[in-house]
Amino acid sequence: MLLKELTQRFGVSGVETGVAEFIKKTAAPYVDEFIEGGLGSVIAVKKGSSKTPKKIMPSAHMDEIGFCVMSFTSGGMVRIRAVGGIPIPLTIGQRIRFANGVIGAVSADCAYDDVKGNFTKLYADIGAKDKEDAEKLLSVGDFACYDAPYTEMANNRVCTKALDNRIGCYILLECMKKYQNPVDDIYYVFSSQEEVGLRGARTAAQLIDPDEGIAVDIGGCFDTPESAGKGNPVLGGGAAIKVMDMSVICDQGIVKKMKDIAAEKNIKVQLEVLAGGGTDAGAINQVGEGKKTGGISIPTRYGHGPISMVDLNDVQNCIDLLGEYISFKK
Repeated sequence: MLLKELTQRFGVSGVETGVAEFIKKTAAPYVDEFIEGGLGSVIAVKKGSSKTPKKIMPSAHMDEIGFCVMSFTSGGMVRIRAVGGIPIPLTIGQRIRFANGVIGAVSADCAYDDVKGNFTKLYADIGAKDKEDAEKLLSVGDFACYDAPYTEMANNRVCTKALDNRIGCYILLECMKKYQNPVDDIYYVFSSQEEVGLRGARTAAQLIDPDEGIAVDIGGCFDTPESAGKGNPVLGGGAAIKVMDMSVICDQGIVKKMKDIAAEKNIKVQLEVLAGGGTDAGAINQVGEGKKTGGISIPTRYGHGPISMVDLNDVQNCIDLLGEYISFKK
């Protein structure tokens, strides 16, 4: 299954090459050309039918959060730093996988309650006997991701690592398969290094100079005991049309157009206003003199953890909303 393959591949920020190659291979039959994006982003171009096409840039980042080796203790433990926003409560006691296949178990050098958000207190145990043994297996600068399986849950929901944002990549790939006759020229961007500062989307947008950008990424989900009532989107509530977050205030014309399309095509949607966080939309929006930008979010529980969860019915609504948007006749 495509989504399983996407999530299980290794692609921490800055080392996304394997994911990029897989995406290019998957997208090749459905697009007209590829453009080499700055910082390793994949840009897949599908020409539209309009005689005066606009350039539309849907963007989904292909990198995932992860870990990087900083040093080794005399006892062979691996000191690691975060690459992107690692949720410590969801990480302690989990397995991580290094690019060369070495597995580590994450623990802390103090009582768990005393970690208090301090990532430097975490380490990975790779089973090494001592520092010399550990250095035979890993080197300073090696990267790791969560080691978490793709699991099918009840009610057409799935749980796995790297749904942020391989689920967005999946939506772009499925959209280009299903909607092969866009009106405008579509520049599907699979961006790099989003988790460390929206870097790939910014450089890709500078290269493309789009008329409109649409960030497709995970979003908040406010239906668990600790989150209920703190936001609007819920699992199973449909595609989330982004209104604003900390990085962007979406173009009101794009928001309205998405709402109108959803009503006309009977696509289940909900609205998203987030008190924090951001997506590629924030970078695209500020390129050049400013770009009209919108966002489609996938409601996701436990977003940055190894047990992230989405509802595949929501995912299908996201595919249909993006597809109908790019197929919309002016």
